[in-house]
Amino acid sequence: MNFLAHLYLSQNNTNIMIGNFIADHVRGNHFGHYPKEIQLGIILHREIDTFTDTHEIVRKSKRRLHERYRHYDGVIIDIFYDYFLAKNWANYSAIPLSIYANDINQLFEKKSSELPVKSQNFIKYMIDYNILYNYQFKEGIQKVLNGMNHRTKGKSQMNLALEDLNSLEKELEEDFTLFFKDLILFAKEKLNHLLHQ
Repeated sequence: MNFLAHLYLSQNNTNIMIGNFIADHVRGNHFGHYPKEIQLGIILHREIDTFTDTHEIVRKSKRRLHERYRHYDGVIIDIFYDYFLAKNWANYSAIPLSIYANDINQLFEKKSSELPVKSQNFIKYMIDYNILYNYQFKEGIQKVLNGMNHRTKGKSQMNLALEDLNSLEKELEEDFTLFFKDLILFAKEKLNHLLHQ
């Protein structure tokens, strides 16, 4: 899953959100210096990634893109799933996405200096382009895909993936909706277990 989903699955716990957000920028087990709940957020992020990567519905989504994108199919699905979450945000949260994204931006702007350098760089990009809010628009998704394609020096061809979203939107949205029900339940149980172990 991508950033919006990871933040949403943190149950509005600020430190869990921070850990969940920085997890991809933390190597191995080198996070013992963070407060306990931030450590749990990192662990939760990794549990969510494992659950997602091994889920049959996600594998089905990836197969829809595999021929064109090969091992980049999972990265694209992560982005598409955040698009579906943002687009259908009102089904999952009583807080409007504009307010939620603004609150997240303010939180990370305030905490940025305490976080890994890679996280700091992403926070600046996230805020400058209001990424979390703009995930709901295809223009926003195209910007993210262009950025990812640039990072792979054009090898991934991810800049073309909006064509696939347009042609497969109905099927992929059905995949997401079914999968996200399972993921919400999994993340809630996992977080509850981590907080009370």
